[in-house]
Amino acid sequence: MELTYYGHSCFALDVGGTSLLFDPFLTGNPLTVDLRIEEIPADYLLLSHGHADHIGDAPEIAERTGALVVSSFEVAEWLLKRGVERVYAMNLGGKKEWPFGVVHYVAAFHSSSLPDGSYGGPAGGFVIRAPEGTVYYAGDTALFGDMKLLGEIYHPITLAILPIGDTFTMGVEDAIRAAEFLGCRNVMGVHYDTFQGIRIDKDAAREAFAAAELDLHLLPVGGKLTVSEAGRFSGAK
Repeated sequence: MELTYYGHSCFALDVGGTSLLFDPFLTGNPLTVDLRIEEIPADYLLLSHGHADHIGDAPEIAERTGALVVSSFEVAEWLLKRGVERVYAMNLGGKKEWPFGVVHYVAAFHSSSLPDGSYGGPAGGFVIRAPEGTVYYAGDTALFGDMKLLGEIYHPITLAILPIGDTFTMGVEDAIRAAEFLGCRNVMGVHYDTFQGIRIDKDAAREAFAAAELDLHLLPVGGKLTVSEAGRFSGAK
């Protein structure tokens, strides 16, 4: 399983040759001006919630690739009305098995509205369980106690992808507690540095995670991380 980071909260997981693209926000992202959207592959598009910095380029990528878009019922209906042909609507707690593995749409503590201001349904996150490992993407969220339950259900979680930018989501301190709740040593940080309000001191963040005996991976845009079931990682930290 290989992860490619596209900035903000957008990343792709290659799971056995199937490309899962999460929360594509590239147009309007000041950190991704050199990325060519038309070259990003997707077999599935997974959208955690309806905010513009997560759903942004989903319609264009879905039209180009024919990817199946997986999100909340409200987001799926909104996309259908805008010409996206292939959607799979879920709600919190739902699971679905596809050839690459199981997707569990799990809770996040956050708001959700769509770019036109309409209601976006619940904000969520995803657990991906595949033969190569188990990945938890928290989406935009505050720290909440039921992360402990996810840690119990999915032990061991191979990689936790957590927001660390503060202001609109968890910051570094709460993300460390989240990793402890999840029982997951390996964390990839997202939702930071894109805008002024979520800029962080990356060296201080790494030091704080290391002091808690956790590994924080902060990838450059376009950076890759190889994830294995055994929990071994390679790539830039």
